[in-house]
Amino acid sequence: MQRSVVLGVATSVTLIGLLLMDPARRPNGSGSIALTATPGRVQVVGLECLPTPVDIGMTNTGTTGRDVEAELTAAEPIDLGRRTISSWLPGRQPGHTVRTPLWLTVPRDAEPGDYDVTVRVDRTRLTVPVEILPLPDMDKGDNLALGEAAAASSTREGFRACGAVDGDTDSTSWRIGTGWTDGTRGEFPDDYTVTLPGPTSIGRVTLYTLDTERRPAADVGLRDWDVLVRIDGEWTTVAEVRGNERRRVDSRFDTVRGDAVRIVALDSNDHANSRIVELEVYAA
Repeated sequence: MQRSVVLGVATSVTLIGLLLMDPARRPNGSGSIALTATPGRVQVVGLECLPTPVDIGMTNTGTTGRDVEAELTAAEPIDLGRRTISSWLPGRQPGHTVRTPLWLTVPRDAEPGDYDVTVRVDRTRLTVPVEILPLPDMDKGDNLALGEAAAASSTREGFRACGAVDGDTDSTSWRIGTGWTDGTRGEFPDDYTVTLPGPTSIGRVTLYTLDTERRPAADVGLRDWDVLVRIDGEWTTVAEVRGNERRRVDSRFDTVRGDAVRIVALDSNDHANSRIVELEVYAA
């Protein structure tokens, strides 16, 4: 069985909270705030860099626009990454739903079971059911880095270190949140590190760099880098790549036992930024 999880279960159920206020206390032209969650029920596992996305929608059903701040709460051990959503909502003419993504994560030792995330605006309340699943079993041949903790020497605004271990190898997703690039243009080296849950056999590291029709790897992709594995607390270079112009590079080496993999980026083909779309780690 491949190491995979259903990150969100889309259902036909739309959860809507309606604000019911005493008309005498309600400003002229204002109405209720409708809340929705997409998907209406979500599933998440304890992998730090494999969050579950949930879109929260807010719609002003009144005729007068207003500033809205939604309060977010979650049962432990769910982490939402934020406590509020703030937005200006126009009136229902033309009527507009503002959608804001939340990224749910839970720690590796989270107890499987059913939990809730709650969204409140005024007297409106929306409850989103969340199921924490057991960690998936690892089979031979699975990508050991998928969803594991990632860190970098720097990260460009709009990107996340986790973006390069999220399972998406498609360069066309680069601008919508997947992949990683450093935040120090024209300065090398740059480090990108993924930490595994414990010592394990490692014999191959696969790196995908940026490569699209408009931005080919030969022009902007990662060119030179070293592959390091942490063995008994010490970093050891196990492979070197020089002069790369391809989208994907497999670095194979004698199997070692380590608990982390690091890419030391030495240069890119445009000599500007280090760009990793996805980093995969395998036993062999």
